[in-house]
Amino acid sequence: MTRFVSLPLALAAALSLSLTACGGDDKKNAAASSTPAGTTPAPSVTPSAPSGKPTGPVTRSSAELTRALLALSDLPTGFSQEKEDPEDTSKPFSSPTSKCKTLVKYLNATEAPGAKTSVTRSFSGGQEGPYIDFGLDSMGTAAKVADLRETYEDAVSSCSKVSLKVEGESSTSMKVEEISAPKAGTGPFAFRLTGTSGPKRGLEYTAAITGVKDVIVSVGVLAGQGLEFEAATEAAVTKAQQVLKAG
Repeated sequence: MTRFVSLPLALAAALSLSLTACGGDDKKNAAASSTPAGTTPAPSVTPSAPSGKPTGPVTRSSAELTRALLALSDLPTGFSQEKEDPEDTSKPFSSPTSKCKTLVKYLNATEAPGAKTSVTRSFSGGQEGPYIDFGLDSMGTAAKVADLRETYEDAVSSCSKVSLKVEGESSTSMKVEEISAPKAGTGPFAFRLTGTSGPKRGLEYTAAITGVKDVIVSVGVLAGQGLEFEAATEAAVTKAQQVLKAG
């Protein structure tokens, strides 16, 4: 199972140990010339305004969330869908620092903490990447989405590095930094993990979480070229908004 806003280990293991950071990437993640929203660019997404009407918790089925996920047909030619990973109970991320406790917990989670229903899909653009993860987690209410997003951002701002341990290898030190998030959904937040030493030195993973009503939309890009992140996030949010009309 793909981890919640975390490095997909099956994809990371497929990368060469000599992988270096890709050039041309910057914190602003320039808009892509080709986008996961089919053959045309994803439409600009205006951040959703919280509903003014009081509502109870929303129940989302796995089938409904799956329909709201980007599918292979939504992506440009050249991508393929990765097989779903088996249940993974390992905890690859760690840190001796107490300030990183919450972030390590979230990075090791296979779904959003407190989620009622979760679905994921992963895609690759070839052996060299990019690898893109999409996830939807039903939290029941928009307030719970906002709470988790805030907690996650606080966790990132409190922790400057974590360790990544892949089976059969020594640990890799990963720099943690918050970055500018694509303007999609409600309360978008993004961060980057970069390998600074160890066997995965140069490995870069960029992730975003944002809200669509009572659902968390998560997007992660591994070994990207700096062009996929914004387009992928906007496309994921657009489809989720189109499908998840109730709630």
